[in-house]
Amino acid sequence: MSRPFQIEIAESEEELKKCLQTVSLGNQKEKLQMLWWLKSGQVNQQQEIGKRLARDTSTVTRWLQKYKSGGLSGLLEVKKAPGAKRKIDDAAIAALQQELKTGKGFASYGAIVEWLKQEHGQDIEYATVYALVRYRLGAKLKVPRPQSHKQDEKLVSEFKKNSVSYSIV
Repeated sequence: MSRPFQIEIAESEEELKKCLQTVSLGNQKEKLQMLWWLKSGQVNQQQEIGKRLARDTSTVTRWLQKYKSGGLSGLLEVKKAPGAKRKIDDAAIAALQQELKTGKGFASYGAIVEWLKQEHGQDIEYATVYALVRYRLGAKLKVPRPQSHKQDEKLVSEFKKNSVSYSIV
């Protein structure tokens, strides 16, 4: 004969029902539904919970153990994977950020890839560099427009002084 199924649920029926109505994730709804059934006395066996939720009894057991050890917050906790390690180290990112802030800039993202390879010895893909510079650092490649070498500097400065700037209201 198996051990008797006993679990103490600290939250009241009303609290569980309110949480059940507010929670949005399906997995959390199932867990709260299980606790609400147990608290209200509708279910008193793990096998019955498993049948109602269409889950294996080992899953129900694992959920109940989480509840016993961590309470409601431990049961409903959603764990997030840490993600992959960055391909570019922090020193290279800081140097790249400094280089982007200077007026010189880079001609292309390919130039940044080459710069990282030469200066920091890191062989990084173009797409990775683009995503880092454009989205994480929020920088755009700033290269001055080409100017004719025949252009007269005196005329250019005079034009800038005498031109009227209009503002659209």
